[in-house]
Amino acid sequence: TLVMAGNLFMQAVIDGGATLLPIDSEHNAIFQVMPQQRSRQLANMGVKRVLLTASGGPFRNASLQELKVVTRAQALNHPNWVMGPKITVDSATMMNKGLEVIEAHWLFNALPEQIDVVVHPQSVIHSMVEYIDGSVLAQLGNPDMRTPIAYGLGYPERLTSGVSSLDLLTVGRLDFCPPDLERFPCLRIAYDALNMGGTAPAILNAANEVAVEAFLAEKIGFMDIPHIIENVLTASSIGQVESIEQLVAIDVQARRIAKQYISTLC
Repeated sequence: TLVMAGNLFMQAVIDGGATLLPIDSEHNAIFQVMPQQRSRQLANMGVKRVLLTASGGPFRNASLQELKVVTRAQALNHPNWVMGPKITVDSATMMNKGLEVIEAHWLFNALPEQIDVVVHPQSVIHSMVEYIDGSVLAQLGNPDMRTPIAYGLGYPERLTSGVSSLDLLTVGRLDFCPPDLERFPCLRIAYDALNMGGTAPAILNAANEVAVEAFLAEKIGFMDIPHIIENVLTASSIGQVESIEQLVAIDVQARRIAKQYISTLC
């Protein structure tokens, strides 16, 4: 919803006087270490940027040549998380992190340049917030969705989640590296869509869903996914988001363009 209609959704939150509690582990982590007061600008809260951590998926160390021949089974073999097929493929392409960047923009009123992605294979640090004084606050825990779900259910109190305690001595080390946008262009394309603004993220989302569906059906290759998304964005007219009805129509149109383009590849 935030990817397609972020401005409409956040305005509804404001109009309704609601408290929005993000459950996705990365956004939940950021929410936990953000200042309690809410402001229109991150800088007014002393925040410099937010850092979304990414596992890197099953192909973190794969070469570009290896990515071109990735199979469905390989893409569905995530090293850290057990998820549904679509989101698992999104993790493999790093589109999931691109969508999370767009969501973070709306959830935390962060500019694209205030959102960075850091590849962290252990998935122990779920995300971080850097403050203007040089402090970096992080939320850590075992990779288990029961933690953010319990946080949301109990807020503002804490509930027992059933998740085992994090043993840093067993973890041993925490590694970090920047994402490779050549091998994982979906992340770059998501940033491009966010910078385009308006209906671009909705088009991105629709094209990605159709492309991933085609990959799971073994109609296209793994590296065809970003190619399809970029072509749909190029072929589409970008406008301002005005209504849910408008976005539904744009979603249908983007899916049609994506399917037509896929038919030329099959």
